[in-house]
Parts: sequence; structure tokens; C-alpha cells
Amino acid sequence: MNYNENFQGIKIDVKADEITIPDDLKQALRDIIVKLKRFANEINWADAYFVIEASHPMNKKKFSLRMGIPGPDVFASDSGDHWIPVMKSVEEKLRVQLQNK
Repeated sequence: MNYNENFQGIKIDVKADEITIPDDLKQALRDIIVKLKRFANEINWADAYFVIEASHPMNKKKFSLRMGIPGPDVFASDSGDHWIPVMKSVEEKLRVQLQNK
């Protein structure tokens, strides 16, 4: 399931091959963007990638987020057993990158 949306003037492009993204994960992604806006003067776009690693015995979930900001983009990725903790970890990694700019 791939989809695009415009959220608060930010173009969000979500790629999730063979995965249906439920509304609670879509909202969690929007919440991450809102929180990260505090640390960036401008966010032009966000590319989110949801992957289930089928080769892993537990079907590990991997989430990546790249954000287009003035200057070099920021990117973070993580994987784990559950989407929300993985997404929170990516949010924290991006927050650190944005604060160090």
C-alpha cells in the first residue's frame, strides 16, 4: 500500500509493499512530523517506508523516515517486533539530528 498526503503543508509519501497501513500508524506518522517540526525551521516533505522482513523468523518490522529540510536531508531507520516502538525510536534519532544542525 503506497499513498501520498499533504499534511500541514508537508508532502508525505508512504511506501509499504504488500502491507496495509492502518489509520493508527498513519496518525502516529503525523504525530512524529508534528513533534519534529519543533526542531526544524522548515520541513518540505517526508518519505516513510514500512517493511516487514519476511526472511526474519519473527517477521521483523522495519520503519525508515527521510525528511526534506533546507540543507542536507535527515534520515533514520530502525526495526523491531512492533511498529509504534520502532517509530518512536526513529523519531528520537531524527530529533537528535535536527537538534545538531
